[in-house]
Amino acid sequence: MAELVKIYPENPNPKAIQKVIDVLKKGGVIIYPTDTVYSFGCDITKSRALEQVARLKNIKIEKANFSIIFSDLSHLSEYTKQVDTPTYKLLNRALPGPYTFILDASNAIPKIFKSKKKTIGIRIPDNNIPREIVRALGNPIIASSVHDEDEIINYTTDPELILEKYGKQVDLIIDGGMGDNHDSTVIDLTLGSPEVIREGKGDLSIL
Repeated sequence: MAELVKIYPENPNPKAIQKVIDVLKKGGVIIYPTDTVYSFGCDITKSRALEQVARLKNIKIEKANFSIIFSDLSHLSEYTKQVDTPTYKLLNRALPGPYTFILDASNAIPKIFKSKKKTIGIRIPDNNIPREIVRALGNPIIASSVHDEDEIINYTTDPELILEKYGKQVDLIIDGGMGDNHDSTVIDLTLGSPEVIREGKGDLSIL
């Protein structure tokens, strides 16, 4: 059964964060809060863990559209080719925040996802927990929303219910309080001018 670890977003406990890092480094899968919904996650460098998340979502890894979580913009050039000034300015203005930005992927991405992926969605959530995890781990983790079977609810927001449902399928679940029920706003930056793919929690006035 997965361990449920309580972490407060305002002030994440370093010992609790280290517990999460130990699980990720061993190729474990976690469920963690963001500034929007709870997400499945794993270390982006652990291919078996990536495949396990894909199985949990009932998709093949080659077809997976997982976003990746950064702690800040310093890793941008490792995972994307798109670091021109207008892009950087927009990201700097919007992040941390409830946005997923789709950018042209670097050559590292197809190798990670065993596919011909040409784009990648990046997130820097306005929540200290995932940012601290990535900072301590030293590389990004993936993000894939924890959906609920209930079509009205859409997302499972209660960590206790997440534990009940996924406790035997993941290695660790972070209780960071009640999750949101609204997705991130998805903005495609690969087309020359920003295109809104999905309107979610993020305000479009940043464009």
